[in-house]
Amino acid sequence: MEQQKLNPTIVYVLAILGFLCCCFGGLGFILSGIAFIIAYSKLKDAQVNPENYTPESIKAMNTAKIVALITLIINILYLAATIYKIYTIGWDEMMEQSRQIMEQYQNQ
Repeated sequence: MEQQKLNPTIVYVLAILGFLCCCFGGLGFILSGIAFIIAYSKLKDAQVNPENYTPESIKAMNTAKIVALITLIINILYLAATIYKIYTIGWDEMMEQSRQIMEQYQNQ
């Protein structure tokens, strides 16, 4: 029986897009969470039948899972910080600070 290869490309793409979406208040946790779940399920399949998969592809998928997990943690922390800022400062004050920063940037 020929060994299959795990393809971590989709996991990497979703993790990187999740990292880029971190700038939107931590909403990238959705994409990075999906990437982590995909990698976790593929590795679970590889653990059940390790003879069906090449060791190199298992290592690559494990690395992709780690990247997705790190991205997920960063997004969750950023989301928690955003929620905390909204709760303590308030949405209107945050928007006012953002407007002032944009005005300073435009005046330079």
